[in-house]
Amino acid sequence: MIKMKHILFSIVLVALSGCTKEPALKVYSLDVLTQSAVKNAHYRSKSIKVAYPQSLREQITQKMHFSYSSSDIGTYQNSEWSNNMSKLLQGTFIEVLGSARLFKIALSDTSSVKEDYRLESTVFTFSHSVRDAQSHAIVSIEFTLMDANTGSLIKSKRFSYREGTPTVDAQGYVKATNAAMARLSGDLVEWLR
Repeated sequence: MIKMKHILFSIVLVALSGCTKEPALKVYSLDVLTQSAVKNAHYRSKSIKVAYPQSLREQITQKMHFSYSSSDIGTYQNSEWSNNMSKLLQGTFIEVLGSARLFKIALSDTSSVKEDYRLESTVFTFSHSVRDAQSHAIVSIEFTLMDANTGSLIKSKRFSYREGTPTVDAQGYVKATNAAMARLSGDLVEWLR
């Protein structure tokens, strides 16, 4: 009888744990199309290191940020980026520069190879903005191209995008973010060529 009660108790526990299970965590990544190779690129024989992107306003983590006003920021509980956003951005910029063949090689700033140029970036906004019936992915990043040998500034520019989301959830935010990042990638290549 005690064994039967133990089995029954185990079945009830298993059934209850199934009822209280949280929704599965959805993990998203940036999916930016590669750029076509640029002909007669000015820096074709030079190397560039892409620095780890910095943020001045908010902490950049794997969490996906959203806001319903300019003063409140939240994070999605069951959705996140596949890696720290700065790492995803750095990898994306390296991939974009590599596919565009603007430089002989594009490297992470952790590489021990001596570079000719350095690309630094500051993230001002990277979040999902919902205001009344309007929903947008907001991406605003400033880039600085520097001569690595002299440390002098060559040029700097801020790129900002506001892309409408197809749905007001994490999945819609990711689709709109990828569209904004595709635009940013093309504009970055044009600016650097």
